[in-house]
Order: sequence, then structure tokens, then C-alpha cells
Amino acid sequence: MAAPENATGSSLRLAFGNVLSFFILLLIGVLAFSIRLFSVIKYERVIHEFDPYFNYRVTQYLAKNGIYDFWNWFDDRTWYPLGRVIGGTVYPGLTLTAGTLWWILNSLNIPLSVETVCVFTAPTFSAIAAWATFLLTKEVKGTGAGLTAAALLAMVPSYISRSVAGSYDNEAVAIFALIFTFYLYIKTLNTGSLFYATLNAIAYFYMVCSWGGYTFIINLIPMHVLLCVTNWSLFLSAVHCICSTCCLGNIVSLIGASCWL
Repeated sequence: MAAPENATGSSLRLAFGNVLSFFILLLIGVLAFSIRLFSVIKYERVIHEFDPYFNYRVTQYLAKNGIYDFWNWFDDRTWYPLGRVIGGTVYPGLTLTAGTLWWILNSLNIPLSVETVCVFTAPTFSAIAAWATFLLTKEVKGTGAGLTAAALLAMVPSYISRSVAGSYDNEAVAIFALIFTFYLYIKTLNTGSLFYATLNAIAYFYMVCSWGGYTFIINLIPMHVLLCVTNWSLFLSAVHCICSTCCLGNIVSLIGASCWL
């Protein structure tokens, strides 16, 4: 009788731990979101600085005219007097993300303006980035370390400065994409799953579309594979992971480029 009772007790402790971790993660997400609303609470709901306001104009154009006109838009008010081909010179990840969120919300009869969606995009994705940090750290060190890392990311000043409400710049979504790509890379290494490799390629593609800092991924992942030479089994897993990710990533990039052009 002792063995079933011990198994039941272990199951209950595990279930309680999972529920507790979920609520802690939920609180961390609320903290990450609310701590970035200071400017909105103290002043008003506005877009800050020059680049965020340009991104807001681009999102307005996307929401009003659709994606096809967005790809082919020549903006004569940018880089005056030369003008700028917007579709071929911007990282579209941020704009497409906010535009998609605006479209989904309005489809659900939640009539928010494009400006409101743009203002709150960065705080929303900061919460999601904290959850992605939990997944990454949990995969490496466990649940406790994951919760700690998520809480630290939610409060770190350098990230807050780039993700406050109204800071509608590429980093608003790119930091999440960066962390989530590394998580899926580690997950692919540990499992050897083609499913996670596919998700990794898609996340990497989203990162490339969102921010010029995608070079961090391009450089760090091959460096990790090179360092794995000292451990043959780990090296084989890393080579399998990077080959799958690169092949799938190139396919996704070609599809995206063909749609773009």
C-alpha cells in the first residue's frame, strides 16, 4: 500500500507545482506588462520618438490599404526629397504583427484603433518574452531557474527602456523572437525532433523579418556547433539541428521572398 500512496503523493505535489508555476508565470506576465505603462498612466497614450512614429504610419497604411499595396508603397514623405520604397526597405515583422493583431481584434468586434494597438504592442510582447525566457531556462536548468529568469527579464531596465508603451520599434517583437528561437534550438538539440526544427526555422524567419539583430542568431548558433566538436554525440545532434533548421529556414525564406516580390 505504501508504493501507491507515495505515487499519489508525488503526483499531487507535481500537479500543485505545475499549477503554482502557472500562476507565478501569469503574475510575471502581468508585472512585465504593467511596469511598462508608466508613460501612459502619467501622460497619455502616444507614440514616442521618430522611428516608432514612422512604424506607426506604415502600420496605418497597411491597415487601410492591405498588404499588397504595402509591399509596393513608395512613400514620398520619407527620406525627402528622394522618397523611399517602403516594402523593400523595412523589416516588416513589427508592422505585420501589429496589423494582424488589429485585424483580429476588429474581427472579434473589439474596435481598437491602430494607434492603440501600436502603443501596447511592446508591453504585450514583453510579457510573452518573459514566458519564452522561462521556457528557455527551464529547458536548460529547470523550473525554478526558469521562473527566476522570467522575473528578471520582466524587470531588467535595459529591456524596459526599449519596450515601454509607445516605443513602437523593431525591438518590441524582436527580443521575443530572439529568445524563442534560441529556446527552439535547444529543444531541437535535446529531442532531435524535426517538428521542433521546423518551428525553429519559422521562429528564425520571423526574427529575420523583425530586426537587424538576427545576426546574433546567425553567428552564435554556428559557434555553438563548433564548440560541440569536443563531444562527438553532442556535435552530431548540433549538426543535425542546424542542418534541419538552415534547410527549412531557407525554404521559408524563399517562399517569403517570392510572396514579397
